[in-house]
Amino acid sequence: MQLRYGFRMYPNGPQRAELARAFGCARVVYNDALRAREAAREQRLPFPKTGDLSKQLITDAKNTPQRAWLGEVSAVVLQQSLRDLDTAYRNFFDGLKGKRPRMGAPRYKSRKDTRQAVRFTANARWKITPGGKLSLPKIGDVRVKWSRTLPSTPSTVTVIKDSAGRYFASFVVETGPEEVLPQAAHEVGIDLGLGHFAVLSDGTKINSPRCLRRAEKQLKKAQRALSRKEKGSKNRDKARHRVARGHARVADARREFHHQLSTKLIRENQAVAVEDLAVKGLARTRLAKSVHDAGWSAFVAMLEYKAARYGRTFVRIGRFEPTSQVCSVCGVQDGPKPLHVRVWTCGACGAVLDRDINAAVNVAKAAGLAVSARGAQVRPGSSIPAQRSEAGTHPKLPTSFARWEQAGTSGL
Repeated sequence: MQLRYGFRMYPNGPQRAELARAFGCARVVYNDALRAREAAREQRLPFPKTGDLSKQLITDAKNTPQRAWLGEVSAVVLQQSLRDLDTAYRNFFDGLKGKRPRMGAPRYKSRKDTRQAVRFTANARWKITPGGKLSLPKIGDVRVKWSRTLPSTPSTVTVIKDSAGRYFASFVVETGPEEVLPQAAHEVGIDLGLGHFAVLSDGTKINSPRCLRRAEKQLKKAQRALSRKEKGSKNRDKARHRVARGHARVADARREFHHQLSTKLIRENQAVAVEDLAVKGLARTRLAKSVHDAGWSAFVAMLEYKAARYGRTFVRIGRFEPTSQVCSVCGVQDGPKPLHVRVWTCGACGAVLDRDINAAVNVAKAAGLAVSARGAQVRPGSSIPAQRSEAGTHPKLPTSFARWEQAGTSGL
């Protein structure tokens, strides 16, 4: 399977200028190609092919005074921009045919977009120098912070500038079956939520890091400062970068939490089962901010690809499975219950069940995993933890998964 490995880049002043030129040229070619295809559609002409657009908008355009500056960047970057447009159209048409979720038609790119990217394939003859720098055509040798070793020779590299002004090199690497982990003895079902990010069928509860909530005060302060700056001024641009850096820190902390938790679950369990949640529907409720802060979709996607990579079994059960209504001991469906009911007693067998653990056990059973319902039972009369409020912030943001895990298991 193909994986992406991202590393932070630190280009100097001239290299940043060359990268800005490459971003701009790729954007112009993309917009020219989109304009040509939209004009053909309005005139009911045949759809222009990529080869014809490449000759017209790149090869021939370099010989004109209006587009002569396209020759200052690598031709591979411009060709890949046309490939990106092809992919955008393909995804749009596949959505109309029902082959994938619907998405909008391709749109023009703006020079004011805060995120820019260009891609170099093997034809561009980029390389990693013996000194550990990334040599890019017509840009130079850029310093890279290598956090780990690439498992194989990468096929392409994408240079990305994000909204916070940071540069990244994203490598596409092919991995083989040699990374399959040895057999594990455990299987687990996972119930995702807001009070606890994840509750496992063995009774483990993992608290949500609530990255956005904990950084909310600082983000609000930075956003208020941004709103007071004059549009188009240098100070407004600096304030926008401060806001973007704050959101980037939150996204990085959330992604790190997802990676460490998903890796831990895949290493310790032979099979993992989760419920297919209606995230889009939940994001339209009053819990929208907390739903987006949890990032369930990204976490489940990590579980899925890591299970395929390391030879584990991943099962996604239907969202309409009544996991919170069925007793995991006797299997009797006891009907829906309000969200404030966290512990309930089965009317058929009398078992006292923790709502979240019971749901996790039912998720595992619905997926066909061999788990015990013993973890779903609690002692009668045990204290029910208070539900976390949607409002409020915390002054500090945890920086390591170990502290989150410790916080989530300290109350068990």
